[in-house]
Amino acid sequence: MRIDFPPIEAIRPTPDRVRETLFNWLQPHIVGATCLDLFAGSGALGIEALSRGAEHVTFVDREPRIARHLKATLERLGAHCAEVKIADAGTYLAQPSRRFDVVFLDPPFASNLLAGTFEGLASGWLSPGALIYVECDARTELPPLPSGWVVHRSKRAGQVGYHLLRAVAATGEESS
Repeated sequence: MRIDFPPIEAIRPTPDRVRETLFNWLQPHIVGATCLDLFAGSGALGIEALSRGAEHVTFVDREPRIARHLKATLERLGAHCAEVKIADAGTYLAQPSRRFDVVFLDPPFASNLLAGTFEGLASGWLSPGALIYVECDARTELPPLPSGWVVHRSKRAGQVGYHLLRAVAATGEESS
């Protein structure tokens, strides 16, 4: 089903071929997964995850108009295993955490938000072995990864660099 997007400049949907590659990478992990679509924008990644069997998706975006549009889209699609939160990423990640199996990160390219977002996610938001998808300007290097994270896959399509990271160690917990 085609998803329409409101005419808001902040929305930059993930290109179709990038989304196809991403979900080929995620195929063995998406069914039954709990997902976080941070910087949700169009919601295309989270909606695709739901269509491929994710158990639940939490969509987070700071723009109220985007959140209203996402809620309406999810209602139209009959997606009951989803929730939409209006918050910026830092505020959302500062609240008590819950664990996610898959996280989608597609912040505005010029924002420099990835390093802080990585740090926030590493403080208890990830299930052991969680996968973190990052989309950024292809000319920009990823910021340093938190301890226990590795780059699992990485590609480029035009101006878009996209990476699948794995939290190979549990994060946000004291080791004994």
